[in-house]
Amino acid sequence: MKRFLPKNIYGKRALTVGGVIGAVILCCGCGEYSDTGEKEPRQSIDTAMGTIISQTVYTEDEKITDDILQEIKDLEEQELSWRIDTSELYHINERAGEESGILLSAKMAEVIGDCLTVSEASEGAFDITIGQVVRLWDIDSWAGRKESEGFVLPAETELKEELSHVGYEKLQLKDSVLFLPDGMQLDMGAVGKGIALDRVREYMEQRDDITAAVISVGGSILTYGSKPDGSEWRVGIVNPQDTSANLGYLSLSGQWCVSTSGDYERFVEVDGVRYHHIIDPATGYPADSDLRSVTILTKDGFLSDALSTACFILGLEKGSRLAEQLGAEALFVDCKGNIFMTDGMRQYVDLYR
Repeated sequence: MKRFLPKNIYGKRALTVGGVIGAVILCCGCGEYSDTGEKEPRQSIDTAMGTIISQTVYTEDEKITDDILQEIKDLEEQELSWRIDTSELYHINERAGEESGILLSAKMAEVIGDCLTVSEASEGAFDITIGQVVRLWDIDSWAGRKESEGFVLPAETELKEELSHVGYEKLQLKDSVLFLPDGMQLDMGAVGKGIALDRVREYMEQRDDITAAVISVGGSILTYGSKPDGSEWRVGIVNPQDTSANLGYLSLSGQWCVSTSGDYERFVEVDGVRYHHIIDPATGYPADSDLRSVTILTKDGFLSDALSTACFILGLEKGSRLAEQLGAEALFVDCKGNIFMTDGMRQYVDLYR
């Protein structure tokens, strides 16, 4: 995979304290959009990929939001879902253990190659081979419920067994042939939304009637083009103490991708302990890195999504180094509410005081 190579596109960078919020919950990236241009944008709110899809698109095409939503649904149903039996990933998992390997489509070969690149750079903090462990926890089935009665923690013996099948280094990708060990299952949940942003961007680039857009796929956001009034896109970052409010926002011009990962997104609480959906491949348990959220800013949707997960698991010091290595900017909120950011991020962030 050659799409992103380790590079420093912002010059010398360092972690800086951006402010202090007394928070014990994590924040998620969500958008604030001020649309005051002469042309009315096409807007919609729908669901796909198990999350909310929000669109604001500047074009005369009245069907544009339907077309973009279909692009996202096609990505899920034809490529990335491990649940839907029409998707390529579903059939890849079904063929685990085949000695002759699995011939991949060009797009899937690129995606898995990208994943292996980030896995190696993050020393396994990001790892798509964690599918069986994710299913064992089944946090998504419990997230959002008011009551956790009936939720049972995975048994240590089960976790140990499933962890024995985890490890990106056990995957082999030779040209477009994947060798997936028996018992291993892939899960694209940590990058699916980012890939969706890239596909939507590619779709819009093929059309000359779209002048600007902002697309939100859950915690991942794409800004595209320039608003008619010339103002910047404003992408809010939710206050980890009060998720109904923002701790600040990013001011962005042109095309960017923003992804946020945090323990507030999908979780279940048992006996006062929060078990969230971001699983550490090293332990098989929800990551415990002293962070509540990580927001990544890059030009690449896949990378923003993958790094938000990897940096959350790695923690502040290692996570900031990884972001720098792969040419991204990052903002971290720790368990005490302190906000840290890479040096290059400061030019985009406005914090409420």
